[in-house]
Amino acid sequence: MTRIRIDISFKGTDYHGWQIQENAVTVQEELNKALSTVLRENIETTGCGRTDTGVHARQFTAHFDCANRIEDFNYLKLKLNTILSKDIAVNGICDTYPGFHSRFDVLKRTYRYFIHTVKDPFKNEYSTFVPYSLDLKLMNEAAASLTGNRDYTSFSKLHTDAGSNFCEVCQAEWTQIDDGYMFTISANRFLRNMVRAMVGTMMDAGRKKISDFPGIIEAKDRSKAGMSVPPQGLFLWENQYLE
Repeated sequence: MTRIRIDISFKGTDYHGWQIQENAVTVQEELNKALSTVLRENIETTGCGRTDTGVHARQFTAHFDCANRIEDFNYLKLKLNTILSKDIAVNGICDTYPGFHSRFDVLKRTYRYFIHTVKDPFKNEYSTFVPYSLDLKLMNEAAASLTGNRDYTSFSKLHTDAGSNFCEVCQAEWTQIDDGYMFTISANRFLRNMVRAMVGTMMDAGRKKISDFPGIIEAKDRSKAGMSVPPQGLFLWENQYLE
């Protein structure tokens, strides 16, 4: 058996996230089918994490074990991109060391969330339209309080199987871009719905609807935080590994 690493990007609009589900089209299912067809064996991939319905990925890493010897990875990449949906692209594929794990070996994950403030029908699948003004300074003050190794229960879905709600956030920053804003956050791990809940709560800070953002974190209570923003503005941007 050879362990293979595969890096893909996908537009999540028409998928119910990465992970295989009954009666739903997912990215993992489509990738497994394509790999199994090209390699002529049953392939089951393991992904670097989950993505919610409608969320996109600029870099999503997965791994799988393959019994057949792969002679030409460039040809394999070409074949996969030929049969995969236009919404999924293989960016890289190679063999790796036997113990490599796409989920547990991640050192740092980075997500980005995009907001546009001028109505534009061509951005709606990749950015969230916000028809009101936001205070960038106040949102960055809120973002600064997110960094550190702490309990982020206030921004997590309830009753998950995460085990622990502690994450180490090393970057959280808002940037003004064109006619909107981009939020970038990097951490060693993320809870389910965490980024979307954080963004929604920071937008409340930017609208001066809340003033004690650190208090919301310390409360460890999801009901104290704001509404989760829609999924289409969210991208899994990058995964960082040792290799």
